[in-house]
Amino acid sequence: MSNSTITSPAEAALEAARSGKQSQAGREVPKKSSFSIGSSGKFPAKELVKFCRGMGSMLKAKINTSDALAYYADGHPNAMIRSTLLGVRKEINTGVPAFIAFQNSKKFDEKFISLIRAGSDSGRLQSAFESISKRLKKEMEFKAKMRKATLLPCVIIFVLILLFIIAQLKIVPEVEGLLNDVNQQPDPLSAVLFKISHVTQNIWVFVVGGIIGFVLLLITSSKARNTIVSILMSKWRILRQLVMGMRQMLFLGTLNMLHSSGINLAKAVDISSEGLKKTPMYDELREAGSKYVGTGLPFSEAIRKYTSCDPQVSHMISIGERSSSMSEQIGLLTEMYEEEVDQIVTDFSQIVNLLALIVACILISLVFIGAFLPIFLMGPKMMSGSGI
Repeated sequence: MSNSTITSPAEAALEAARSGKQSQAGREVPKKSSFSIGSSGKFPAKELVKFCRGMGSMLKAKINTSDALAYYADGHPNAMIRSTLLGVRKEINTGVPAFIAFQNSKKFDEKFISLIRAGSDSGRLQSAFESISKRLKKEMEFKAKMRKATLLPCVIIFVLILLFIIAQLKIVPEVEGLLNDVNQQPDPLSAVLFKISHVTQNIWVFVVGGIIGFVLLLITSSKARNTIVSILMSKWRILRQLVMGMRQMLFLGTLNMLHSSGINLAKAVDISSEGLKKTPMYDELREAGSKYVGTGLPFSEAIRKYTSCDPQVSHMISIGERSSSMSEQIGLLTEMYEEEVDQIVTDFSQIVNLLALIVACILISLVFIGAFLPIFLMGPKMMSGSGI
C-alpha cells in the first residue's frame, strides 16, 4: 500500500507509536527515534507553507509520501528542515503512519498534526497538505493584520509612558527645586503637578515592572492568556467576534475537509478539535462530540448546548442533518466565517488604531502638562524671586 493512502485506525497508529516497534521486511525496528537534532524550535511558518504546497503537488502527481519528502529535503538550504523531513521519511519507511511520524519530530503544532492525521485516515493526504497550505496562508495574513493593528500602537504607548515617567523623574523635580531655591510658593495647579511627580517617583518601578511582568505572563502562560482574553471578550464585542470567528473558522475548515472525505462525523469532530488545544473551545467540542456519540443527541443540539459556538453554526448543521447535506452546510459555514473574520480584522484594526491615537494624545498631553506647564506657570515667580 502506498504511504500516501494510509488508512489505519488512529488507535492502532497510536499503539504502534507507543511500542516503538514496526516491521519492515520481517525485521524488528529499534525503538530509537529517527530524529538526531534536538526538538527545540518549530518548523518555520513560511517554509511550512512552501513545504505543504510542494507536497500537495507531488502527491497529486502520484509520487508517494516517502519519495516526495526525499525530493523536497534534497538540497534544501536549511539544515533543520532537511534533518526533520528526512527523519519523518525514515519513520514512514518503517511503517509508522504519516501523522505519527510528523508528531514524533516535535517540529509541528497540533493543527498541522490533526490535518495530516485526517488526510491519512481518509486516504487524501494530498488534500490535507493543500488545506494546511491554504489555512496557514490565511492565518499568516490575519496575524500580519493583527500585528499591524496592535504592535505599533503598543510600542508607541509604551514609549510615551516611559517619556512621561522620565519627565516626572527628571524635569518636574528640577522645576520644583528651582522654585524652592528662590523661596516661591507654587500656584495650586503646579502644586498638584508636583504631587503627581512625587507619586510617580515612588511607584514608577512597580508600574514598569508590572507592565513587563504582564507581557511575559501573556507570552509564557496559555492559561493566563485565555483568562485575560475571556475577560476582554466579555467586555468587548468585536474582540469576541474576532476570537470566536477565528476559532470556529479553524474547526469548521478541518471538519469540512474530513467529513467531505468520508470520515464519520464523530471521528471528524474528535480530530478537528485537536487544532484548538489550549483554548476553552477544545474541551467544549470534545464534550459535544462525546454527547453526540454516547447519547444519540443530534450533533446540532450538542453544539448548541455544550459549546460557545455562534447560533448560526448549530442552525446550519441542523439543516444539514435534516436535509442530508451536512458537507455542503459545513463548507458554507467555513466560507462565511472566512469572509466574516477578514472583515472583523479590518474593523478591529481601525478601532485599535483609533484607541491608540486617543491614548497617545492623552500621554503626550500629560508629558507636556507635567514637564513644561510648571515652567511656564512658575517662570515669572522664579524671575521675581531672583530679583530679575
